Amino acid sequence: MLWVVENHSLPRTAAFFDLDKTVIAKSSTLTFGKSFYQGGLINRRAALRTAYAQFVFLAGGADHDQMERMRKYLSALCRGWNVQQVKEIVAETLHDLIDPIIYDEAASLIEEHHSAGRDVVIVSTSGAEVVEPIGELLGADRVVATRMVVGDDGCFTGEVEYYAYGPTKAEAIRDLAQSEGYDLDRCFAYSDSATDVPMLESVGHPHAVNPDRTLRREALARGWPILDFNRPVRLKQRLPTLSVPPRPALVVAAAVGAAAATAGLVWYASRRKATAI
Repeated sequence: MLWVVENHSLPRTAAFFDLDKTVIAKSSTLTFGKSFYQGGLINRRAALRTAYAQFVFLAGGADHDQMERMRKYLSALCRGWNVQQVKEIVAETLHDLIDPIIYDEAASLIEEHHSAGRDVVIVSTSGAEVVEPIGELLGADRVVATRMVVGDDGCFTGEVEYYAYGPTKAEAIRDLAQSEGYDLDRCFAYSDSATDVPMLESVGHPHAVNPDRTLRREALARGWPILDFNRPVRLKQRLPTLSVPPRPALVVAAAVGAAAATAGLVWYASRRKATAI
């Protein structure tokens, strides 16, 4: 599918992409669980919980309550983590862990939007220490992500300054539209989760990608296109259908990308609680 190149006399447009299970086949934060363990940021038990959480995430995703638990665990778990160490771990393992799980269909869409003259913006609940380098790998123009406070010692204080989730994603998109001059009625958005309905509603061309049950029902009711992505492939192995030079990602909201164990604890705890009931 190709779109006509933008008429530059018109207001600018953009394509907004959720990240996990929309552009990549797994959870971006959970994927780094083993690397964080090897780097000494999490212990073996947390690493095992992260692996379990990845399975749960792939099987059914996370609902609103689970995401809220993630936010609460996040502030406690990452307190004291050195930000530079997190960035170095992600940089060292990015290509081995993320490159193989990028959806070919998503990469093609990103190329097509760039060729049509649109900006590409990754909008993710994960943190910029994870999302920013992934965005750069994909050639995204901007990144919106969760932001946490970093102390004078270069470590996370454990306080959440900005949580890129649900309605706040839509607010970030509207803020970008104002600052960058995007015409949201002509913009595109892609997500797999019902928690991103506000984000999808904010543009004129919403798309449900590998949608969870709730989003699938919503998309069918509203007549939104439903896309199925199922071909993870390394970028260097893809056929150069559209040759677009990568563009450095610009961070709109910096954040903690070391939430892998956090998410693991969230889903593990929620499953334990459900089992106990």
